[in-house]
Amino acid sequence: MTIGFDNCIRVSLNNGRVKYLTEEQASTLRAINALRDFAQHHLLDISEHQLYIHVQSRVTLFRKLLMGVFGQELGSYLPTRVLPISTSPPTTIEALFIAEIEEIKRLLHPRQPIGIDALAKLRPLVVLDRTLRGQEFQLSNHQLQRYADDIEKGKDWQEIFVGAAVVELSSSSEGPNLSLTISKKDGVPFQYVPEGTPGATLVATRRVNELDFYNLGAKQVGENLGLSTNKVVAVVEYLGIRSNPDYYKEIRIGRSLHKRYSQKVLPVIHNSVNDEGMNKIWDWYKQHSQKKKAKSPSRKIVS
Repeated sequence: MTIGFDNCIRVSLNNGRVKYLTEEQASTLRAINALRDFAQHHLLDISEHQLYIHVQSRVTLFRKLLMGVFGQELGSYLPTRVLPISTSPPTTIEALFIAEIEEIKRLLHPRQPIGIDALAKLRPLVVLDRTLRGQEFQLSNHQLQRYADDIEKGKDWQEIFVGAAVVELSSSSEGPNLSLTISKKDGVPFQYVPEGTPGATLVATRRVNELDFYNLGAKQVGENLGLSTNKVVAVVEYLGIRSNPDYYKEIRIGRSLHKRYSQKVLPVIHNSVNDEGMNKIWDWYKQHSQKKKAKSPSRKIVS
């Protein structure tokens, strides 16, 4: 079964068992995918400044991921001399968009449909903007025409490209290791919509009050299902429920760590007990616990 690129990003961002991406990193990766799609099916004209931002920020991202996930340095696979170098790298997103919009204006002709050259210049700007906003990036020429119309009317670039207007370039340099990241400023405008909404891409969701969602302890779960706390823990271990963020989360309040379950876990445990039988689950749990104890290293008392 083929897993799409966007679904891979979604899992890497939201799945508690494998999560290793931040929202900003996910947006950066989606922009790669969008540019690839446009390059495959359309025409792109990416300036040297844009190319520098995309290439250097991606090198920075993969370097961080390789070190963070596998503990390996990118320099072990790529020699440092292949890192992109520019005599005039862009200093801000604002400077990049203003320069690109001026070039697009030069290619536009009043009261005429947007031409191929202007489209090629406009597409990569739209890709970056819409992926930063968590929106679908595949647009028709008719939809791109609206962007061109706004540019022709003289609208401010921040009104046209809202997603790009709320990010900034962050760079650091340590010898040959030049880092460039696209990071969000405060107050990024996200719109929360149900998953599957046409034209929207799910980046991540955060529940404002976690305790309202994860509102059950193991004791409360047992009371709802007529099970002892020990048997609830047994089923939880048996099903691997603690690896699913929809069912379980550890919430720290001050110095205390609270192990909490959501209401969604109730039918899951209920169905499992009915299908598998509590005796089978309990026998498995006792054997599982004994194996864990056997693997635990013994402590030496040093006088």
